[in-house]
Amino acid sequence: MSLLEHDKIVINQKAKLIELTNEYQIRDVDGNDIGVIRQEGQSTLKKVARFVSSLDQFMTHKLGAYDADGSKVLELVRPRKIVKSTVEVYDGTGALAGTIRQQNVFGKIRFGLHDAADAKIGEIRAENWRAWNFSIVDVTGAEVARITKTWEGLAKTLFTTADDYLLDVSPTLLGTLRLLVFASAVGVDTALKQDQRGLG
Repeated sequence: MSLLEHDKIVINQKAKLIELTNEYQIRDVDGNDIGVIRQEGQSTLKKVARFVSSLDQFMTHKLGAYDADGSKVLELVRPRKIVKSTVEVYDGTGALAGTIRQQNVFGKIRFGLHDAADAKIGEIRAENWRAWNFSIVDVTGAEVARITKTWEGLAKTLFTTADDYLLDVSPTLLGTLRLLVFASAVGVDTALKQDQRGLG
């Protein structure tokens, strides 16, 4: 089963440092490893600068998400930002699938989900950033996915820790919006979250 076919995935926020590259584990709700998120495309100088300074948010970020068999399923690229950020999302073949764009700087943070033709097809609504509650809705406002740290309705097995968060996707969600929902979950703690320092 491809990573994108799972309706519930658990992402660990605690990076494993492998040769100055951050890696984040992705598991299913039974604790099986089903993928990995990897920070990519950084020179040694950039990696060192990231560890010793706060310049990180002004650097271009690249994250790749991979299936358990090593196949790339999506890539996120966050260009250097000034105020509001845009994250470009590419599918496993490297084709642009869409963008995730911060819509506001103050108040409850929202991100628009746009397809490759720049049509808005959904939105991430940060209900409470500190409590890790994000609702992802389609263009009609209907919830299609949720990113959360609450485990209601799940047997909270022993493997889950405070560093884990859950993506819960509607089984009927397909196509570009499904890919962007997974990209949102991959980027929420790295490419997106750094934009709300001091806010929320």
